[in-house]
Amino acid sequence: MPLRADAARNRDRVLATARLAVAAGDLSLQLNDIARRAGMGVGTVYRHFPTRRALLEALADDAFTALLDDARVASQQHDAWTGVEILLRALLLRQLADPAFSEVISTRPDLDASERTTAHRDEFGKLARTVLGHARQANAVRPGLTDDDLHHLVCGTVFALRIGDEPSERVERYLQVLLDGIRSAAPTHRKR
Repeated sequence: MPLRADAARNRDRVLATARLAVAAGDLSLQLNDIARRAGMGVGTVYRHFPTRRALLEALADDAFTALLDDARVASQQHDAWTGVEILLRALLLRQLADPAFSEVISTRPDLDASERTTAHRDEFGKLARTVLGHARQANAVRPGLTDDDLHHLVCGTVFALRIGDEPSERVERYLQVLLDGIRSAAPTHRKR
């Protein structure tokens, strides 16, 4: 059921206030503080976002939707390695660009506050398995490398990029190291 116009405005104001907090480096998203900053009652904030996690997932939704678009493109590549590159680049860049999304994607699914987030996560997992399955069939990735290994390596790379100044200057270098590390020693580059 769609929100009433005033409720939709309040929800949008809470999200805008939370985005400003995250942009300023405050990912704590204390709902009482968000309400104060938005100039509204705490009850209004809690009606829309009963928990910090619910607010975090709402902030991450656009990035998750964009990642799904990227993953669909990756899954449709004829060259298996190109699909891996597109998928990992998208996952890395989306996490770097959006700290809320980074937290959501790097945590366990049982922490999801909304069915929408779980559905996004499930769809991404399916698309990623397709991409990685094609890469395994083409002998393009190291044998024995699991989907969880790749997820952890990307999250670790995001963490490494956030350490120090100017992560944007290191993104391509770190991504290349990651890709070189997971690539099979003797890929056949067989088309799928």
